Amino acid sequence: MENKAAPDVGSAAWVEQLIHNFWATSSQNILKEGSDEKAWDEPLVGFARAGHPLFRQLAEDLSPFYWTPERAFQLAFPESSETAEELCVISWVLPQTTATRLDQGQVKEVPAERWARSRDLGERFNCALRLHIATALTTAGYPSVAPERLAEFGMHRSERFGIASNWSERHTAHIAGLGTFGLSDGLITKRGKAVRFGSVVARIDLPGTPHEYDNHQAWCLWYAKGTCGVCARRCPVDAISDTGHDKDKCFDYIREVTAPYVRETFGTGETPCGLCQVRIPCEEKIPI
Repeated sequence: MENKAAPDVGSAAWVEQLIHNFWATSSQNILKEGSDEKAWDEPLVGFARAGHPLFRQLAEDLSPFYWTPERAFQLAFPESSETAEELCVISWVLPQTTATRLDQGQVKEVPAERWARSRDLGERFNCALRLHIATALTTAGYPSVAPERLAEFGMHRSERFGIASNWSERHTAHIAGLGTFGLSDGLITKRGKAVRFGSVVARIDLPGTPHEYDNHQAWCLWYAKGTCGVCARRCPVDAISDTGHDKDKCFDYIREVTAPYVRETFGTGETPCGLCQVRIPCEEKIPI
């Protein structure tokens, strides 16, 4: 059998290989200490040019705190003078495993253990992946930053949209061609909505991933056909309705119920819920 040639350094295939290799080999991709059960299934990867108009729109809608890709890059490299046209955003999807999704589908009020651990050790792996990709690209001559790992990253309140961070991994994934939004505000990808996201901004010349959708809600049955709404019925506090997602009601339930529960029951330190991401038509695929 012929050996496949390694992809050219600096190509999209090379970047994807960096992400896939770390997912496959990192000892941090685990659900529990002492176990070799992976936290995530194989990732999906997409790209967006930093000059994409949706990045400008987000920054305008969430002004003054939301970062454009070039603003995040400048925070990491203060002496840089790169424009949006010189930067690319690399985004990835980490799908929940079948075992985690099945366990989560059996509960109705608080997260299952595997789900809680995916939000704990699984997200720690995602953070390590962000830093690994940023470091690998920078070392190869493509200066990079993981916006979510910057010291300045944090939560804010928008007068129009409520609770919001200054860099959204979900919106970045949408712009990178990886999915569209559902009624619950979750992003529906080719691997469904039971996923996590990560990204880096790099000075690298890669083409954006073509969008297989024509609007930001195209893959949601509720918005596309006026049917479904199963995610709303899965929410134990009615934070999802036909008008969308009540962020404050959702946040309060996590802070007051699910976060204390997982700390006391599983010893995990994160704030999961995710009940609306399983036992729904878009759990593991595009439903349309």
